[in-house]
Amino acid sequence: MRIYFAGLGGVGIGPLAMIAKSMGHEALGSDASSSRYTETVASAGIAVVLDQTGQALAAAHSQSPIDWFVYTAALPSDHPELAKARELGLKTSKRDELLNHLIQEKGLKLIAASGTHGKTTVTGMLIWLFMQLNQRTSYSIGTNISFGPSGRYEDGSQYFIYEADEYDRNMLQFRPYASLIPSLDYDHPDTYPTKSDYLDAFSEFVRQSHCTYMWRRDAESLGLSSGGCVHAFGTDTKLDQIKLPGLHNRRNAYLAVQCVRELLAKPESELIELINDFPGTERRFEKLTDNLYTDYAHHPAEIAATLQLAGELNKNVIAVYQPHQNLRQHEIKDSYNKAFAGAKRVYWLPTYLSREDDSLPVLTPAELISGLDEPDKAEAADMDDKLKSKLDKHRRRGELVVLMAAGTLDAWARQQWT
Repeated sequence: MRIYFAGLGGVGIGPLAMIAKSMGHEALGSDASSSRYTETVASAGIAVVLDQTGQALAAAHSQSPIDWFVYTAALPSDHPELAKARELGLKTSKRDELLNHLIQEKGLKLIAASGTHGKTTVTGMLIWLFMQLNQRTSYSIGTNISFGPSGRYEDGSQYFIYEADEYDRNMLQFRPYASLIPSLDYDHPDTYPTKSDYLDAFSEFVRQSHCTYMWRRDAESLGLSSGGCVHAFGTDTKLDQIKLPGLHNRRNAYLAVQCVRELLAKPESELIELINDFPGTERRFEKLTDNLYTDYAHHPAEIAATLQLAGELNKNVIAVYQPHQNLRQHEIKDSYNKAFAGAKRVYWLPTYLSREDDSLPVLTPAELISGLDEPDKAEAADMDDKLKSKLDKHRRRGELVVLMAAGTLDAWARQQWT
């Protein structure tokens, strides 16, 4: 097949294009602008055009017919390239339909990690364990990893490891052989209007899975108990042998170990030894320079977990936080109260706006800070030289700075310190 991908710079579409190419299909596509990821995709031999007016698509189709037009969920329904694809009579779909087709085409068993927090890390841990065990490994993960590309198909694989995002109900398009749910909290109010809607979707995800690995607290929130196809572990589970920093990382590692232990019939001790060498994934407490880390945390539970991890390394933690999506802030603003308890100082940036409801007023840093139990330790800030100077002063004093955001803060930090 000749497949055109709209949004090759995205963490979902880019890996899928590389997977399709490695399966023997012709992959090409577009994005609105150049990025590190479009460069990565191009280096894999996939033609990338920085034009989404529809003209590049029409030209490519006239040269050789396009069989399938795949687009990111972030593309609006009236996007000119999507409109052109429909005008040309092309088969169009979001990424999940194509991925399902490719998995079935190769007869792979799907291992899917989903949930509110930890799914990227758990996916990376599964990939790492499979590779260390010399298993042929096919996968797609929504970030960069140091031990392989973000998406790969290896001929002869038995399983396909996938980070199944809950946004846009992506995870419900799949019927996994094994699923892992590292945590559940309410999120994505633009997809799930209520918490009940959110939990109902995960109940359906579990029903669609041959077997599921999760924590008992989350299983109980779905009305499930451990037994049969559901492996639910209690919070009293011993994690002493797992040496990774951060309680949430040790819990994520435990789920990955239990899944691989059962699927591949490997000794738990061997798997724990391997997981203790897990190098991590990009933007999940990733060290940029001395005393400065970047993290993807943008939900109160994630913030608290990241600060707990940082506190294991340094008792003086400085947080820089960029909220993500104003709509989300209206839903979670009352949950920030204790989230920053592990920070000595907090620099709070304006909210990164994405997929917004224009009828909602944009909450300011001051409004969000006022909901903290200790509002005096937080201050509004901007990504500028003044902030950089303050953070460098903290670093020189031996304090640990952690940047938390799903928006533009990470890119700004890399420009300043790498």
